[in-house]
Amino acid sequence: MGARSKADPLAPFGPAVRAWFEATFEAPTRAQAEGWAAISEGRHTLIHAPTGSGKTLAAFLWCLDRLVADPSPTLQRGQQGTVRTLYVSPLKALTYDVERNLRAPLAGIALAAQRLGEEPPRISIASRTGDTPQDERRDLVRHPPDILVTTPESLYLLLTSQAREILTGVEQVIVDEVHAIAGTKRGAHLALSLERLERLRTQKDDARPPLQRIGLSATQRPLETIARYLGGNGEGRDVHIVDAGARKPLELRVVVPVEDMARLGEVLPLDEQPGGPVLGGEIRTSIWPAIHPRILELIREHRSTIVFVNSRRLAERLAQRLNELAGEELVRAHHGSIAREQRLEIEEELKAGRLPALVATSSLELGIDMGAVDLVIQVESPTSVARGLQRIGRAGHQVGEPSKGVIFPKYRGDLLETAVVVRGMRDGRIEATQLPGTRSTCSRSRSSRWRSASGSPSTSCWRSCEEPPRSRRSRARRSRASSACSPARTRATSSPSSSRGSSGTG
Repeated sequence: MGARSKADPLAPFGPAVRAWFEATFEAPTRAQAEGWAAISEGRHTLIHAPTGSGKTLAAFLWCLDRLVADPSPTLQRGQQGTVRTLYVSPLKALTYDVERNLRAPLAGIALAAQRLGEEPPRISIASRTGDTPQDERRDLVRHPPDILVTTPESLYLLLTSQAREILTGVEQVIVDEVHAIAGTKRGAHLALSLERLERLRTQKDDARPPLQRIGLSATQRPLETIARYLGGNGEGRDVHIVDAGARKPLELRVVVPVEDMARLGEVLPLDEQPGGPVLGGEIRTSIWPAIHPRILELIREHRSTIVFVNSRRLAERLAQRLNELAGEELVRAHHGSIAREQRLEIEEELKAGRLPALVATSSLELGIDMGAVDLVIQVESPTSVARGLQRIGRAGHQVGEPSKGVIFPKYRGDLLETAVVVRGMRDGRIEATQLPGTRSTCSRSRSSRWRSASGSPSTSCWRSCEEPPRSRRSRARRSRASSACSPARTRATSSPSSSRGSSGTG
């Protein structure tokens, strides 16, 4: 099959899936062709390809084909169904996006099967995140879907509850945007959850084939480190790397909307200060009065625009100011704190091209298919090459289309950082990912007292640096509480001995 699939990338697929793909797309992309060759052989696979190259479909299409060729059996009363394919995303917005985007292939494959005279497949899909209502969560346990879309945190909750029984039959797990979590505490937590999933499957049935792991990302270096994280520890965990990372064409501009950034922060002359209370304080020059009109001008020149900022507060304030300047509701804010219904409404309007602009934080920077967006504006430096490529890559999110972006630095130091990041983006110099527990990511491991005799970070260092933030905060609170109580305990225990000592010497 290997030689045949190289000549024809669609050779491993069944008639219905193949017919749908050929009727929908011109040809497979490089990421899809090379990814299918490895995935169809059952190998753990890491696909590295630029934004808009069809990575998600490359991972899912083989899973859909398996569900068509070998559908889940009809359950009798009292039998427990299981999830067959598990998709894990670091963002809730991305889980909803993937769930919506999968429904079109499912409908198309069903129609193709009908035309071929085959039984239309009945493949179910559902999502489980922190926003999922309780009744949907209960229904998820009673009627497990074939494909479950979730987040690392929700996967952990499933594995530590009675609902874990629905995961005993998982055959493939797809980890999207793996670079975004591999070097973080969330990544360490997800790695533990994947190992728990492996053990859960083997406890249920030792003869079951091993879990196939598929990782996707557009910005990851070095690939060997990410592959090692994806595969984990154990026999048969070698990961095949598909490097289709051709550099996506970028159209980048850095715009400084003021003549002299050195004057920012200076006190305005009295004749230039606006009227107001005498005790209002000194009025200083700001870059915002120059940035707002330029952003509004760019929004009106393009069909659909995403404005990225680095904080939720700035997202709300900038959206409000742009609407006031435009005299209409032209811009909306998107971040992790807004309600689910409102967030989904905003994403649908942006995808359909009905929303001229959106001010967002990192909630929209990863993998979301925004085909209508033709410009990305970044206010302030994106702080890293990988983040800059992810954010600017939201524009032109189609195969072969360039990504167009404009970056507005806010002050001189920000301008310098922006210049360095933009040059790295043009050259493709993505920052190296460091897995948790390595010397370069563990600040305490630089000291010899925090290292074991073998030279690796000690257990106490790993626990302190890598424990979940909530646990770390709890330990800090307990430490403060014990510190507050310790003087009283010390005085209480030392008073009797002191008095006895005094009486003895007196």
